Amino acid sequence: MSLTNVWYLRAVADTSSKPCYICYKPTTGVLITPDNKDHFYICRGHLKDRGFCSAIVDEAETAAKKKKEEMDREIELVKREYEEKLKKRKKARDDKKDDKAEAKEKDKDKKREVEDGEDKKAEVEKDEKVGDLHNLLDKTIDSVTADQSH
Repeated sequence: MSLTNVWYLRAVADTSSKPCYICYKPTTGVLITPDNKDHFYICRGHLKDRGFCSAIVDEAETAAKKKKEEMDREIELVKREYEEKLKKRKKARDDKKDDKAEAKEKDKDKKREVEDGEDKKAEVEKDEKVGDLHNLLDKTIDSVTADQSH
């Protein structure tokens, strides 16, 4: 039976910490074999030491993780672009509604101006007719008073 040189880092609770195998400082890091038959406590400082151990890097897993991160960024970018397009469309629709409302308001203003002009014309015509009637009445009164005085 040979011991493989593959170890997994596991963490234990602070209450279960034991001294580092090398420097005897309390640590929660444990290196354990894949079959859980052998283990030893090791502090984080020794794990960073390149002469002590090196991590096994799974290239496929790393590539998959990197690809997933890129896809997530791309998805987020597409979502932002889509939301911006929706905002622009909504703003354009609101602007069109505002333009239509303004056009309607202008039409109403024009109609009011036309109606006001027609009202003024009608008032002028009324004033002219009233004036004509006053003149006619004055002439009639003058002629009646002239006939009575003769």
